[in-house]
Amino acid sequence: MSVPHAVENAPNPRPSVLVVDDSRLQRRILAASLNRWGFAVTEAGSGAEALEACAVSPPDFVISDWMMPGMDGPEFCQKFRAMERDSYGYFILLTSKSDVVEVAQGLDAGADDFLTKPVSGDELRARLNSGERILRMEQELVEKNRLLSKALVELRSLYDSLDSDLVEARKLQQSLVKERYRDFGSSQVSLLLRPSGHVGGDLVGFFPINASRVALYAIDVSGHGVASALMTARLAGYLAGNSADQNVALFEGEFGIYDAHPPEEVAARLNMLTLDEIQTETYFTLLFVEIDLVSGRVQMVQAGHPFPAIQRSGGEIEFVGTGGLPVGLVPDAPYERTEFQLAPGDRLFITSDGVTECESPDGVMFEETGIRQALAMHRDLKGPEFIEALTWDLHRHVGEREFTDDVSAILFEFGGPKQNAD
Repeated sequence: MSVPHAVENAPNPRPSVLVVDDSRLQRRILAASLNRWGFAVTEAGSGAEALEACAVSPPDFVISDWMMPGMDGPEFCQKFRAMERDSYGYFILLTSKSDVVEVAQGLDAGADDFLTKPVSGDELRARLNSGERILRMEQELVEKNRLLSKALVELRSLYDSLDSDLVEARKLQQSLVKERYRDFGSSQVSLLLRPSGHVGGDLVGFFPINASRVALYAIDVSGHGVASALMTARLAGYLAGNSADQNVALFEGEFGIYDAHPPEEVAARLNMLTLDEIQTETYFTLLFVEIDLVSGRVQMVQAGHPFPAIQRSGGEIEFVGTGGLPVGLVPDAPYERTEFQLAPGDRLFITSDGVTECESPDGVMFEETGIRQALAMHRDLKGPEFIEALTWDLHRHVGEREFTDDVSAILFEFGGPKQNAD
């Protein structure tokens, strides 16, 4: 076996060709043409010797005779294909066979091309040119795959970092709802907030207006993800119960006692702030409710949010509201107040469309029918117990799937006039 002289400092290495033939003369004839065409040539007199050469230095091309003692060309080709290597090797079989079945046998063994003996120099050169084009495409594909793999590794690193940040963002967003339950004497309020992803666009909360009145709010920002979550954080600041001087619903009245703007004015103020100050394409639905803890009188504005349900002490269920336009969508949008009365033992249930539009595997939505059933079924459950039971109802409704939208709700239970209210 002869090894070609190494070309040092060659900017483009010569393509390597392994010539395999038990005839030394045939090898020399082919090698002469190949050297003249600029190929680096290695010779082997048998299939076994060729495999050893391939193990040491995998060639770009193999030109192998079909008929050889010990191991014929197709058998050598099979073993050649079974070898591990970083790049593709182009295999040409030399044969005097022209039978279609025998040619198919060579293809099945892994050959790329055939040449019949005696070999025409022009035809061999043309086949090698074709093989070089295929090898170049293979090398380009390998390089692209390498770059793609590198990019995927970098993207994975970025994703892991973003995922970690979103986990922390979820904790921060959940912290916007500082209390999930509060007792107002004989009445109670309970909250549910469950984003469908890391972070979401729903927000629920409450804050005292004074000793005898409390405000509830439910917000559903359009879209999902980080932009919606940032919007909820901004809105939480506008309705912060621990910062009355910055709460858009409150104002300082006579003798330094805080009072609340009417619900429809709160919606209008938020609409103006969203359009004029925040200036975003994002809008949101809103349900803002003011409840008198002594009389049970309720004032409410509904701005595109689902209709809230009232469950009377006797079990009767009704939905109230006037609909209304979402906030941040239309300048100077009109908002209408709805008023009603809660009696002792009544409860008010507010949900986002993540509850009403929660879909079963066969596409059936939870809707008002599901809310009615949940209120009736869990009539004897109070506060957090009812919220937990509702969550299980929704899980059963969707089956094994995850929620596709944020789920939020408020349950207000009126137990009668609050005592010692100033």
